[in-house]
Amino acid sequence: MATEPPLEVHLDLLSQPCRAVHILLACTRTPHRVRTVALRKGENRTAEFTKLNPMRRVPVMVDGKFTLTESDAILKYLATKPGVPEHWYPRQPERRARVDEYTAWHHSNTRPHAAKVFILEVLLPAQTGGQVEQERLDGALAQLDATLDRLESMFLRRQPFLCGDDVSVADLLALCELMQPAASGRDVLQGRPQLQRWRSRVQAAVCHAFHQAHAVLLAVRERRRAKL
Repeated sequence: MATEPPLEVHLDLLSQPCRAVHILLACTRTPHRVRTVALRKGENRTAEFTKLNPMRRVPVMVDGKFTLTESDAILKYLATKPGVPEHWYPRQPERRARVDEYTAWHHSNTRPHAAKVFILEVLLPAQTGGQVEQERLDGALAQLDATLDRLESMFLRRQPFLCGDDVSVADLLALCELMQPAASGRDVLQGRPQLQRWRSRVQAAVCHAFHQAHAVLLAVRERRRAKL
């Protein structure tokens, strides 16, 4: 009897949303196969990948005959698979709405503001061979600081995780994003004990999956340090 093909995910672990998907799959022990798509090599622009996702972005998930793009949708789809603990994406309407509230906010706040710091401090200098544009970087850091203020005041004011008493897909999206500037050696949570405690709680909740997902990013950091 033929077995159903395993779930397949197309990822580049230098991508923040891809790391969130990778961690969720590991934590939930969901059987899957990883197809690596190296963005730096343009593998997202091949005809084969473009057919899979015309937007040429990762992550992409293929579950049998069902293909899904966009990290938010993929995480929530995976979190509602049978046997997956419901704390990742609660079934109770109000608790689920809290996760949706953060993930909607994430894509116009945490994501662009943390990513901009990484782009200005790591990506553009690597691509052009030029120096960091300090004035632009200072502006990006100020925007990110305002976002971190809101994470503390809006989402962590009375609870250990962003959306309640247990880790959810919202925490994965947020922490993977806030780790991205670490490629330059920058800890954007430095001097913010409330957010540092939250980071420690999320890391403890996902255990070794966090380090597996971030190994590539932290290797970039170590290569940069070796050149200094």
